[in-house]
Amino acid sequence: MQSKLMGLIKDVVTTLIIVGIIAGGGYALTGTWPFMVAVQSGSMEPNLHVGDVVFLVSPEKKEIITYVEGKLKDYKMFGDYGDVIVYRPNGDSSKTPIIHRAIMYVKKGDKIGNYVAENDGYITKGDHNLMIDQPFLSKPVKKEWIIGVAVFRIPYIGYFRLLFG
Repeated sequence: MQSKLMGLIKDVVTTLIIVGIIAGGGYALTGTWPFMVAVQSGSMEPNLHVGDVVFLVSPEKKEIITYVEGKLKDYKMFGDYGDVIVYRPNGDSSKTPIIHRAIMYVKKGDKIGNYVAENDGYITKGDHNLMIDQPFLSKPVKKEWIIGVAVFRIPYIGYFRLLFG
């Protein structure tokens, strides 16, 4: 009985060490936490799908290129111009983060259609959505609200996380 208990403790400690190494290494490489997220909605179809796992890097480690800039530079990420970012709506950490494309950067007072930007930040939009996120989901996204810039995806393995999340 005691040897079984010691074996179980050894297995738990080993697992915690491995998870710690993976988490610490991921944070050290990417500069952000979490450094990977599972796509939860179809707002980024057809370029990102529900269940895709997307790896992120800190906006401190990668310049964010907007759709407008990407079109000029012929820079594409995930099937369209510009970078995809994960951000906290209005900086609120109690809300589910949003993964959408950075369309343009605006200054406070700039007009985008009928909307007047309330602060400096990124205008964002899901690739599948008809309208921009501002002002409905968030004010223009400040850099400090950005969790990370999407750089890589693994299709569909995030379903496991979504089932148990």
